[in-house]
This record gives sequence, C-alpha cells and structure tokens, in this order.
Amino acid sequence: MSFPHNRCFHVVLSIAIGCLIAQSSQAQNAASEAPAAGSAVEVQEAAPVQEAAPSATQAATTEKTAATAQWNQWRGPNRDGTIENLNWPDTLEEGVLNSQWEIPLGPSYSGPIVVDNMVFVTETENKKNEVVKAFNIETGEQIWRTEWEGSMRVPFFAASNGSWIRSTPAYSDGKLYVGGIKDVLVCLDTANGEVVWKRDFPGELGSPVPSFGFVCSPLIDGDDLYIQAGGGFLKINKMNGEIIWQALVERDAMNGSAFSSPYIAELAGKRQVIVQTRTKLHGVDLEKGESMWEQPVKAFRGMNIVTPTVYNDGVFTSTYGGSSQLIKVGRANGTTDTSQPFVTSQIWNAPVQGYMSSPVIIGEYGYIHLKNQRFACFHMESGEILWRSKPFGKYASLVASGDKILALDERGDLLLIKATPESFQVIDKRKVSDNSWAHLAAKGEQVFVRELGGLKVFKWQR
Repeated sequence: MSFPHNRCFHVVLSIAIGCLIAQSSQAQNAASEAPAAGSAVEVQEAAPVQEAAPSATQAATTEKTAATAQWNQWRGPNRDGTIENLNWPDTLEEGVLNSQWEIPLGPSYSGPIVVDNMVFVTETENKKNEVVKAFNIETGEQIWRTEWEGSMRVPFFAASNGSWIRSTPAYSDGKLYVGGIKDVLVCLDTANGEVVWKRDFPGELGSPVPSFGFVCSPLIDGDDLYIQAGGGFLKINKMNGEIIWQALVERDAMNGSAFSSPYIAELAGKRQVIVQTRTKLHGVDLEKGESMWEQPVKAFRGMNIVTPTVYNDGVFTSTYGGSSQLIKVGRANGTTDTSQPFVTSQIWNAPVQGYMSSPVIIGEYGYIHLKNQRFACFHMESGEILWRSKPFGKYASLVASGDKILALDERGDLLLIKATPESFQVIDKRKVSDNSWAHLAAKGEQVFVRELGGLKVFKWQR
C-alpha cells in the first residue's frame, strides 16, 4: 500500500480525482516516552513471540530463505511480492487449501503482518479509535490488543470507500510499526502490545494532516525506518522514534498525501532508497537524505500509487493517467564511475496504465494488474506486452512463488495463475471473500486474507 499501500492502503484513491524540520530535542525526547497518552493496551496472553516449528518444506529451504520467510512488511519479506519455496499445489479447492479459522474485525485496508506464530492486523473501531490486534496463527486466539484515538474524514469524492486505517505495518526485532490515518506513527512491543513510542507528525512538525490519510507503508533498514509522512519523506530511528532527516518536503495537504511506499536497492553502484512522490521518482541518499536523481512521472492528479519495482539498474512504475515505463538509472557520460553524477533515461514506455496494483517480476517478465482491470505480462528488457487477460476486479494484490502467482481481487476472487510469458493461464479460482482490498499475505503453508470485515486464514493440505 499499503495501499499497502497500500490498495491495501490505497483504496480511497480510486475515487480521487484527483519539512525541512524545525525539530527540537524536547519534542524528540517526548516521542520516545511510553506508553503514549491516549493509548490503551489489553493483553490476553503476555507471552513473547515464539518460533513456530518449521514444516518439511521450510526445513528444505536455504538458511537465507528461512531467515526472510516472514511476511513482515508491505509486499512480504523482499518487499516485492515474491517469496521463495512455497511450492503451491495446482488447486485451490477445499481439501487442499482448507479454511483454517476466521474472525470478524472492524474495517481496515492494512495488509496482515505474519511473524513466527503471530498475525498482526489493524482496524478502525466505531469511527473513533484505531486498534491493533495480535492473534495466534494456528488457533485464531487473540493474544493482545492496543488502541488509540484516531479518525478523520477523507474528501467527499472518496467518502464512499470509507475513512479508516490504510497503511500496512512493518515488523522488526520484536517491534511493530503502525501508521495511523491522521499521520501518526506508533511503535508497539509485539510481546504484549505496549506502546514503545509514538510520533504525531502534524502536531510536532506543523505539517497538514494528509487529505487521504497516512497511506505509505513503513520500510525498515537496520536501525532505520523510512516513510512518506509529515509532509515529506522521513528517516527515523526505529528504536526511539527520533527523526534523523526529512526530504522531499510538500506542505500541501492534498498534493502532499503520498500514496506510494519506498523501496531500497543498489542502482548504478550505490545503495539508495527509491521514493515515488505524487509527481516524481527519486533516488534518495540513505545517509544524507539528499535526492541524487529524479524523474518526472506523469499521472492523473498525481495518482502515483504503485511501489517502485527494480529490474537490473532500472525502476519500473505504472500510473493512472500515464503509462508503464522502465527508467534506467546510470552515471553521466555512460560510465560506471561512481564519482560521476546520476543520470536517468527511459528504457521503454508502454501505453498501458497501472493503478493501485504493484507488479511482481519473475526472471525477465513482469506481471501486473492494470487500471482496465486486466492482468498483463511485460518483457522487462523490451517493454513488449506479451499478453493481456480479460477483465477481473478493480484491484488485485499479487504474491509470487516459483512459477505461480496468487492474485486476490477486491471482489474476493482468489486466482492461482501460471507465471508464463506464453499466455494468461488461470490454474484455479476460488471465491474466498466479498470485499478484500487489503494485500494478500502468505507464510509457510498458510494464506491470510484481510477482508473489510474480518480476517480469514487458509492452510494448504499436502
């Protein structure tokens, strides 16, 4: 988003027509106090997260895969919708993909976060409070819940899609980082749900509350957290909530409502964070917070929503009212000399529009769900569109493993798709929900569907 999105986090945008910091040390120190005022914690079982026993499939994976197989952030362990070695069967029917448990929840577009034996979800309760809950992934038993006051109304032209929490949280080192709709960021202890620290960006920075709410999903890198919030792009110390720097400042509440979530990659010999604002792609220096390169991205009313996706030294994006394109990031004079400044160029441009669905890339091929509700496959080297499907839902979240893609559209249709450039091939299809804008999640043998009114968990029977 998410979103999530975030449409996990981005659904409100479907209707949308559309700080350099003066931060005192006093405000920064106050942000680290816990618990935060206005929050409440209810604990059913104050036990720390326990490592689930690995399945036979998980035991056969590499150590690297096992260490990153948690669904710990927006779009999964690699932040690109891919996860290794799940080896899904060729059918979605009950008896193979079994309904394990489900529980009703208040509305949310945040995708579920699944770590070890716990799944974390958000909800907006009684149009007043934002709630985070933790459940046991095998039994559905609630472990804890935490809440704080947080609600707002999105613009009238987006109101039909609701005013509730959107951003997909991120997990790291026993902490959960949650973006609330009124541009707040809350760090929770996952053992018991207690608030570790909380930042209220409009209150502390004087930035406007985003018109569409906090949509971007946090990105964790070591001890640092990156997020589009507070009227710009922030780097935050994940341990205490201290703001390290702010970049790409936009003070307008409407145009400053960033939709896309950041991604870290090495491009042209330098590791950097890729950020898509309402109007541009940027490569931002991780330490200095400086934009090292930028590329304008055309979109209707700045609806740049998808998460930038990296292919080699290129960045793929696809926009509503714009096109699908691969932007090459290189060095001046065509050299590989890292002392030279960055330059960008368009490798290819295809006349098809994305919307809210971020793509998955498998080998040389990219798979995406478009604004016209069709799935499509790109050859990433040339930009050739190899196939397009018939229309499905307005939005679909994609998770890829091996040569298969699980796609969940907002109507609740779960598709098992063969990832092949030859043609669009649906292996199986199953109705699992009636309203499912949040991003699908997968971990081990389980599949997690956050529908608007609840959470459903399915488990593969081999």
